[in-house]
Amino acid sequence: MASCATACLVPAGAAAAPSTRLAVGARAVSGGTWGTAREVPGTAALNAGGQAQVGSVSCASAGNCTAAGSYTDSSGHTQAFVVSQVRGTWGTADEVPGTATLNTGGNAVINSLSCGSAGNCSAAGSYTDSSGRTQAFAVSQVGGTWGTTEEVPGTAALNTGGNAAVSGVSCPSASNCSAGGTYQDRSGHQQAFVVSQVNGKWGTAEEVPGTAALNTGGNAGIGPVSCTAAGNCSASGSYTDRSGHLQAFIVNQT
Repeated sequence: MASCATACLVPAGAAAAPSTRLAVGARAVSGGTWGTAREVPGTAALNAGGQAQVGSVSCASAGNCTAAGSYTDSSGHTQAFVVSQVRGTWGTADEVPGTATLNTGGNAVINSLSCGSAGNCSAAGSYTDSSGRTQAFAVSQVGGTWGTTEEVPGTAALNTGGNAAVSGVSCPSASNCSAGGTYQDRSGHQQAFVVSQVNGKWGTAEEVPGTAALNTGGNAGIGPVSCTAAGNCSASGSYTDRSGHLQAFIVNQT
């Protein structure tokens, strides 16, 4: 997932694709010319197992972006990393603070990242605990410094089946975000949840209102989340009806 804070330019005479994005290793310059791709700084040292990739990138303003992804360490475990670009220069990728403590099962990934302003971002995904259960996590960057990863509040009570993850996050302003994802209930059904961050503090995750009536087939989840202002968002996803058909849903936060 990627986003541009300002228009992503293309060469004169070329048609702009709807999903044109600024990617890690590239830079936007006058006339919309892409620079030369390069390895994300710092990942060579982290990625001893040889399986690194960027999963999400967000740019709050020109030359100020943050990216997140995963790599495999020397023990073959999957770990999550973050890296920031400041005034056009990429820094060094770091393991997401706090994931070493949570990710005892060795499978941490970031699925979504959003920046409300330069140096103020939230990222979220999943990790595997010591029991082999997949849990949802979130982590925030404030003033260019990443805080400590935490399990998404409320998901422990929801995720009795042990398979939760955040799939989408959107931050319309610094420290104000909304996210959505999935969890597995005690019956083994996948359900959709939403959670919001207000002034830097995450609230309690809840099942998406109304999905219990729709998701009679037991397989619901949220994909993209988009917020135009704090507390005003839309999310979309899918559920399975009683006939086993996959259906689409949308939900609004106002």
